Amino acid sequence: MTTGPLASAQFEWRSINPADAGFAPDLDERLDKAIADKRAWGLHGVVVTRMGKLVLERYFAGEDEVWGAPRGSVAFGPDTLHDLRSVTKSILGLLYGIALDLRKVPAPDQNLIAQFPECAAAATDPRLQRLTIAHALTMTLGFDWNEDIPYQDPTNSEIQMEQAPDRLRYIFSRPFISDPGTRWIYGAAGTELIGQLLVKGVGHSLPDFARANLFDPLGIGPTEWTKGFNGQPAPASGLRMTPRDLARVGQLILNRGQWDGRQVVSSDWLAKSFQPYVPCDEQRRYGYFWYSGDLQYGQPPHRPITHWIGGFGYGGQRLFAMPDLGIVVAITCGNYADEQQWMPPVRVVRDVVLAGLK
Repeated sequence: MTTGPLASAQFEWRSINPADAGFAPDLDERLDKAIADKRAWGLHGVVVTRMGKLVLERYFAGEDEVWGAPRGSVAFGPDTLHDLRSVTKSILGLLYGIALDLRKVPAPDQNLIAQFPECAAAATDPRLQRLTIAHALTMTLGFDWNEDIPYQDPTNSEIQMEQAPDRLRYIFSRPFISDPGTRWIYGAAGTELIGQLLVKGVGHSLPDFARANLFDPLGIGPTEWTKGFNGQPAPASGLRMTPRDLARVGQLILNRGQWDGRQVVSSDWLAKSFQPYVPCDEQRRYGYFWYSGDLQYGQPPHRPITHWIGGFGYGGQRLFAMPDLGIVVAITCGNYADEQQWMPPVRVVRDVVLAGLK
């Protein structure tokens, strides 16, 4: 389903020369060189903003897909929608915070299994009674869940959940491999549960609630939300949006939840969302469906460190917000099933954007 703004805020990205935004004037050339040197590949769109102004915007042609269905070669442009994949999870986190402020959903410290009484009979492991909504938001449920294998593999846990006749029973019947809250295990289980809580609490579909409470206030244009095997918009990975509009979400983060004089997402929720509750690996930490970390940049011996907040999606979809620098980077890629798909976005941020700072 495609939806567009009903009463969008009066905001359009205004361009600024890189040199006037504190960058080297050859930012475009630096991106071209990264591509020519094969350090960045499969790029579909790159949008860089600083202090609310557009510094770099580039689009490319390439093979693409929608949730695994091939689209062939697409000539991308400012208005071309793109799968965000699991960046959807991060936006879902914002929506849950909005619904919480509206008192439509339970708080993170509330018992999780109690929100799904239909699954109470399956709750035989006593650890299920210890689960909270925060465990779903931070991917620390502790369930045996494997999305580290290709999504084309039928043993992938998300694919098994999609194909299960009862998603909730599938999730809550997974065996524990760690105690709740002790280990980050990536997967769609938490987002499926949060998505269902959100829809049940607000009484609207994900696209409708997002449009009225987040997308319209930000002036975001048309979006799509791909449906899962159950016919419902997929809360884990279904959102499609333009890189320009994804950058608006990043700017909202820099604005501490404010947009056009309105507090769209509470600053308190954002602060909780970006706390490093659990490590993902040596570089990344995880909050309420948002990653965070630090990047060093510049030339020796003076190499400052900048903090970033980000949403990551399969195939190389990325949103980075760097509050201390006032920078937002939105990237879309077509590197699905590429084992090194994480490299191009990191190199664009590190070798082009941060290396281009004066």
